[in-house]
Amino acid sequence: MQFQKINHSYIVHVEKGEKVMQTLTNFCIEKGIHSAQISGIGAVRNIDIGAYDITNKDYIHRIFEEILELLSFQGNVAIKDGEPFLHAHITLGTHDMEVYGGHLFEMEVAAVGEFIIHDFQNKNTLRQYNDDIGLATLKLCNL
Repeated sequence: MQFQKINHSYIVHVEKGEKVMQTLTNFCIEKGIHSAQISGIGAVRNIDIGAYDITNKDYIHRIFEEILELLSFQGNVAIKDGEPFLHAHITLGTHDMEVYGGHLFEMEVAAVGEFIIHDFQNKNTLRQYNDDIGLATLKLCNL
């Protein structure tokens, strides 16, 4: 992984073979990023995405092993259980121009992984478990 800092933002190049969520999470931990917005593009493989089933309070998973275009990565960072936690949704494209998308669990960079992390420099953005939904959701603290 390589990065460049500009003001309160980072341009992050996740390298071929690296796991995206793991790499970006470790980056946020190392840089002390507690609250941020993340976007990105690239080419990825070994992708685990899902859609949340609110009735069963569980994710439906789909695995893509082939190389797909990462058309869009949109996510945020908040503190969960004392550590930075990334929540991301992605849109993927095939070489036949078919599109898939969902909640990202993990994926590996196949060729390129280019991400922008904008650090809000805020330690008050948290994720807490919501019994009604069955997930840890944002709890925003205005101090």
